[in-house]
Amino acid sequence: MPETVTITDNRTGQTVDIPIENGSIDMKAIQKLMPGTWVLDPAFGGTASTESAITDLDGANGILRYRGYPIEQLAEHSTFLEVCYLLLNGELPNQEQTDSWVHDVTYHTFIHENMRKRFMEGFNHDAHPMGMLMSAIAALSTFYPEAKDIEDPGNRYKQINRLISKGPTLAAMAYRASIGMPFVYPDNDLTYAENFLSMMWRVAEPQYKPDPVLAKALDVLLILHADHEQNCSTTTMRVVGSAHADPYSAVAAATGALYGPRHGGANEAVIHMLEEIGSYDNIEPFVESVKAGESRLMGFGHRVYKAYDPRARIVKEQADKVFEVTGKSPLLDMALKLEEIALNDDYFKSRNLYPNVDFYTGLIYQSMGFPLDMFTVLFTIGRMPGWLAHWQELLEQGQRISRPRQVYTGVGERAYVPIAER
Repeated sequence: MPETVTITDNRTGQTVDIPIENGSIDMKAIQKLMPGTWVLDPAFGGTASTESAITDLDGANGILRYRGYPIEQLAEHSTFLEVCYLLLNGELPNQEQTDSWVHDVTYHTFIHENMRKRFMEGFNHDAHPMGMLMSAIAALSTFYPEAKDIEDPGNRYKQINRLISKGPTLAAMAYRASIGMPFVYPDNDLTYAENFLSMMWRVAEPQYKPDPVLAKALDVLLILHADHEQNCSTTTMRVVGSAHADPYSAVAAATGALYGPRHGGANEAVIHMLEEIGSYDNIEPFVESVKAGESRLMGFGHRVYKAYDPRARIVKEQADKVFEVTGKSPLLDMALKLEEIALNDDYFKSRNLYPNVDFYTGLIYQSMGFPLDMFTVLFTIGRMPGWLAHWQELLEQGQRISRPRQVYTGVGERAYVPIAER
């Protein structure tokens, strides 16, 4: 017998039994019982806006799976491009599919010269790389007007490929433009992560070959950021996509959501916090100020996770490997001490304030040479396949255009007053 919940409208005495399926109930049944009555859920904290087969996130138990595969296994054994294929197609690729996919991504990394010469050079010298990237992604829709034909699966594949391919190129271009350095063209002999590092750091070398430990760490971090269910930017992607906007416009909108410090800026906030603490000796006074509500502990706790973020353990392992190459970050000892305190203090444990993926990510990026204003740009590159997988999924679902309702709390009807009488 299926599980149900019974709801009674005490105004009319009418009752409805609503099946519970996959841990959710269909709100249409409530609307049928009580027409004109809305479910008020600010920030959608308890509302499932869609069904999805992409990412399984169990925050209570610290579980994250892409298409059923545990994030721990993918981080250890897979590559970012393989994970992209998995998210978009539902299965891991065989060798032939892998070769074809990697080839397509590798050979679409170049961008139109007008984008570099006329568009990117139009920004002010101190423009934020994230603002430049968001604008550049939106501008791609003018270079590929055929992207509006979203009903053609072949055309969708081409645009998805272009966005994953060109994301690192645009990101590196935005960074180098922001510091007055010339653009570095993609090198198709390098892997996805290596190519991005080459476009970021190459100066005058005939060929830039990054340290394999750093390239691997970047690839793992991109995997960890590839998707995370219905977060703010992914929901934005689906909402804009539901209007049947082209994928470049939808990704630009999602990038704008990620740009917000409440979403994509958490790892940058961790660095700011550690720098403000200043020294190892100031950690315990800082912790007391957090308990007193005078300071905020950044990089701990999560909107969804009520246990240890599974990605945080993987990031910490990569941090150890990266620091062996770059040297230990001066902020690392403070970070380790903060983690030790939080994991053993009842105040933090009772509030589920465990380290999240952002806590060590910023330290890795900083030790690799990335400036703070590039942290969210890196997040964007990693999240691209997740956004596109959800965009593709909603089109295949035939999802209606998103149109939430509101509870009106303004004044009632009143008559217009001429300006002379106001």
